[in-house]
Amino acid sequence: MKAGKTLPNNSAHGDMGPPRVAQTQLCMKVFVQRDYSDGTTVKFQNFFPPELEGKLERALFENTIGQLNAYFREAEKGTCSTYCEGCMACLTAYLMYICAQTHYEKCLRKVAKFVQEQNERVYKPKGLYLTNPVERGLRVIEISILDQPVVSRT
Repeated sequence: MKAGKTLPNNSAHGDMGPPRVAQTQLCMKVFVQRDYSDGTTVKFQNFFPPELEGKLERALFENTIGQLNAYFREAEKGTCSTYCEGCMACLTAYLMYICAQTHYEKCLRKVAKFVQEQNERVYKPKGLYLTNPVERGLRVIEISILDQPVVSRT
């Protein structure tokens, strides 16, 4: 599937969340695929989907994708702190994770907060909804076009 591929969403009510579920169930979806050109690190393609033309400015889209890619780059970065975290986890038989979050989990919280802010400030006012990539297994970024219903294929 190429970047920007639009598919109808025929899924059941499996992903529970804010009231957006009912709104996004029966609308068109635009999917931004992962970019594997640099290996398996989490990075998304920044090709502007043609389905968003006239609905969202290209600069806003590129800013969103760029910031998400930066958060995931930070999450996967190996630093002295993350190595010490791993050693401490091993020494405590991973019991430290009962009371402490990993660096990666902290970065995923930043991603969730950023997506929520982007929806409130940019996407919802334009009739769009950005789904947190974590909810899609870090495979795609899903953008729902709320004012465009699913067209059935016959």
